Amino acid sequence: MDYLSNLKSNYEIFLNFMKEKYPVFNNSNIFLRDVQYSLRNYFQKNLREMSNSEAEKIARDLTSFLEEKEVLKRISKNSWKVNYSFKNVVIDNTSQNSS
Repeated sequence: MDYLSNLKSNYEIFLNFMKEKYPVFNNSNIFLRDVQYSLRNYFQKNLREMSNSEAEKIARDLTSFLEEKEVLKRISKNSWKVNYSFKNVVIDNTSQNSS
């Protein structure tokens, strides 16, 4: 499986997954290690193991891709500012029928 292609086509899902574990929001800072450990957890949930070195390489490639998409803005060699507004999805489970 090509992990990077999967992440590039589903980067919004990955960012939301990362947000569950780390304080990721618009204008927050993230670090390479945060992305690396999130990648390992993300693929581990899908029953796929990933080595530390593989996760680091993919994290570098993914952050470069997200810089190109202007989702991340580089602050230093291993840190970025998030330039992405997370959408709040609210599901209304109440019924409109009052019978």
